[in-house]
Amino acid sequence: MALDNLKHLIPDYAKDQRRNLDALIKSSVLTQQQLWGCLLVSAATSRNDVVLKQVHAEAREHLSENAVDVALACTTAMTLNNYGFRTKHWLGHDFESLRFGLRNGVFLKPGVTQADYELWAVAVSIVNGCEQCTQAHSRDVQEQGLSTLQVWEAVKIASVIQAIAQTIHIETALKTENLPE
Repeated sequence: MALDNLKHLIPDYAKDQRRNLDALIKSSVLTQQQLWGCLLVSAATSRNDVVLKQVHAEAREHLSENAVDVALACTTAMTLNNYGFRTKHWLGHDFESLRFGLRNGVFLKPGVTQADYELWAVAVSIVNGCEQCTQAHSRDVQEQGLSTLQVWEAVKIASVIQAIAQTIHIETALKTENLPE
């Protein structure tokens, strides 16, 4: 299993993240598609090659090819929105009424249930730190019939994957040779 490879890369100082990942995978709060989609979008958003490759390999065992493609499309589409809307918020009132005006057609026909897509959008928005998108997609998820507990599970997945990505980044940086200290 690819996630076993990933867990072996996590040092003892971050062993709680191994346990957290195991607990999330065993959770019955989400469907398999929701769970593995959240794991995949969180890994893709983490910008950590090792984490993405390992999670992607395992997610492909649990998701259809279409769901994998939609999850990756969700990652890129939401990243575009997260950066745009977060910046509009920072820039203030003068920018609130401006349209973004960039193509993002994956929202029109996602290829998975709307609830699953919106849940994945929450996970991406958490990792990218966009408050407005996190709130908006959380409301959309609940309007689609999912519970606050299911939204919270996506938050936990995004958080754990980001913590693992940070750990792998730390370990990689500390093992890099020939750099001045």
